[in-house]
Amino acid sequence: MKRVYVITGARGHLGNTIVRELYKEKNEIRALVLPTDDPQILKDLNCKVFFGDVCNKDDLEKLFDIPEKDEIIVIHCAGIISIASKVSALVYNVNVNGTKNVVDICIEKKVKRLVHVSSVHAIPELKKEKIIYEISEFNPDLVKGEYAKTKAIATSYVLEKVKEGLNAVIVHPSGIIGPYDYGRGHLTQLILDYFNKKLTALVNGGYDFVDVRDVAKGIVSAIDSGRTGECYILSNEYVSVKKLLDILSNVSGHKKIKTVLPMWFAKGTAPLAELYYKIRRKPPLYTSYSLYTLYSNSLFSHEKASKELGYVVRPIEDTIRDTVNWMKENGKLK
Repeated sequence: MKRVYVITGARGHLGNTIVRELYKEKNEIRALVLPTDDPQILKDLNCKVFFGDVCNKDDLEKLFDIPEKDEIIVIHCAGIISIASKVSALVYNVNVNGTKNVVDICIEKKVKRLVHVSSVHAIPELKKEKIIYEISEFNPDLVKGEYAKTKAIATSYVLEKVKEGLNAVIVHPSGIIGPYDYGRGHLTQLILDYFNKKLTALVNGGYDFVDVRDVAKGIVSAIDSGRTGECYILSNEYVSVKKLLDILSNVSGHKKIKTVLPMWFAKGTAPLAELYYKIRRKPPLYTSYSLYTLYSNSLFSHEKASKELGYVVRPIEDTIRDTVNWMKENGKLK
């Protein structure tokens, strides 16, 4: 018997980082990549690339065409992160219906384990200063924002199927940052705009930011160490926007951003900023939802993951330095 890893969303920021982590092993890795995406970034990572979409059941049949004697481990990363004010039907289709398709075929193929990548956004916010821990039931009516609701619905579906015999664990990453982002994630765009001097002001607030490599290691650990039906928060620590940009200044030698936008002004101009980024076809940096997030309670505890998964995080300064260096080495920054 051999172990076969199936990774959905394998070309994404987290997905390709997980493939890099699994590359250290000698097992077969199957990577699901959208037909419109270039799989070149995976070419040296000893994985078999399958083109397809989690929303298409026929594509999943090909991906899961694996001998019954083999042990199948599925890491479901495919999803669309959105801080837009209005979430499109595509976001719901991928995050909810795509997850249902993956879960259903996992049951059909009797996979050894499914690790479902949810989000801390699926967990209801608590009052300021209260630490947020894992929960066992998810309700979209208790979270704010359409993206958060899609993650809550999908997570709830996974747990429903666990009760019917599915061997699955769930992880909840916080705000992911780090190297290997070949797309334009929101935090990668923030760094780009800072270096290109298109970011001239900041807003107060912050969030819990975590290194993508730490999340990937936590997910791989959850395969064998996570308890069936359990949820694990994979977070790091609260980092203010000002601290994040100050670290970027220290790393780059660029001037620090000192202008702070009043919240009333930021909220008033958020719709225009969102329209601006939409026209440029780039991920928006600040929207009404992102402003809400920056002022929300993001005191997430990763104590459970640390104890049960051996989850370890690195300083945010190391993450930003490594990210900037990687972006320079790959021609994303001058």
